[in-house]
Amino acid sequence: MTPDELAPTVALDASIQYFIKAALGRKARDLVLLDLRAVTSFTDAFLICSGKSNRQVTAIAEHIKRDLKKNGIAPISIEGLKDGQWVLLDYGYVLVHVFLEPVREFYDLEGFWSNAARIAIEDYVDITEVNENNGAAES
Repeated sequence: MTPDELAPTVALDASIQYFIKAALGRKARDLVLLDLRAVTSFTDAFLICSGKSNRQVTAIAEHIKRDLKKNGIAPISIEGLKDGQWVLLDYGYVLVHVFLEPVREFYDLEGFWSNAARIAIEDYVDITEVNENNGAAES
């Protein structure tokens, strides 16, 4: 069976759109959304993205935290914010990983969790609308 065949038939909570929009709000790169519900019990999804510099990684993570707070979504914990190499924002049902690009390649979470279903970002967010509002964010 492929990871997509193992994916639950129920869509992830609609609030996932807030996570995606928040990441794109600071031009996070290469967003990947993994549905982990069929493979683990500690979270429903990973949102993985990258920044080009330590400063951008920190800015993306800070923006996600602020933006989600406006929508009433608070993190359980945040790790790695000072270093800007790999920031983990733990929201319980969603874990957001913001990586410096070479660090992301090294840890390869997408490969490690290859048995998880990949979900198209476009299933939750109109990318063209986000790009127009935020100025050509890369996905």
